[in-house]
Amino acid sequence: MNLIPPQSVAISNDKIGTEPTTKTPSAHTYTIADKFSRAATQYDKKANIQQCIATAALNNLPASIAHKVLDVGCGTGRHTQSLFEKGAEVTGVDIAEGMLAFARQSYPHLHFAQGSAEQLPVLSSTFDWVFSSMALQWCPAPEQVAQEFYRVLNKGGQAELAIMLDGSFAELHKARALARLHPVNIAMPSAAQWLTAFLHAGFRVSRLITKVYVDKHKGIMPLLGSIKHVGAGGTASPAQSLTKRDITKLDLAYRNLPHEEQQENALHLSYHVSHFRLEKL
Repeated sequence: MNLIPPQSVAISNDKIGTEPTTKTPSAHTYTIADKFSRAATQYDKKANIQQCIATAALNNLPASIAHKVLDVGCGTGRHTQSLFEKGAEVTGVDIAEGMLAFARQSYPHLHFAQGSAEQLPVLSSTFDWVFSSMALQWCPAPEQVAQEFYRVLNKGGQAELAIMLDGSFAELHKARALARLHPVNIAMPSAAQWLTAFLHAGFRVSRLITKVYVDKHKGIMPLLGSIKHVGAGGTASPAQSLTKRDITKLDLAYRNLPHEEQQENALHLSYHVSHFRLEKL
């Protein structure tokens, strides 16, 4: 396993260079890591829509993948294990030490390392595949991610990625506006930004499919909990607690959204996701 110490991990400005250069992780990265670490023990029980999206991404891979695979944003290691079951020699990387501790305990036969998608703790030209599902949306710099993926892949290597996009949680944003609550900015790059970054890094984009996945909840508290309990609740800016009165107003506003946004006596929460297949030429 060609790992390098986390303290020397960083982004290379040269997409075909052999080693990354030194760069200190941002405060945003540390905030994300802390939130997801705290969610580690309950993540798999709560992350239903995330599991659905990851399953779709895994199904896009060959049935057998006897190659070296890097799982970026591996979280609890659930999908790292799925890659292992496909025959891969797999390494999982995540920024959240709490997630990694859970993964190491659950899957002691697998390799895990701490690092971000923008600062991968692996040597250049090491992997045949990069896999990532529902992690890259928290990276503010798609260009750095694309450069890192290009760096760590072998020539002819491929990446299968499922990336959540801007436009997600549209129903929640509309309901907050209707309830006259302070808007919350959950900043995510667009599909166009990711596409530009991958092409600029030198990848061939052989597939790009964007889908809307809809999570359904019986009430506003389960809906809000589905975001908070998987660590994503702390990624918004500004982070502002809701009072009981706010929650009542938000629930009422949600139920007064257009019919298609709260069918079947359930509140809908949409996730816009692009499935990318990349190839390093």
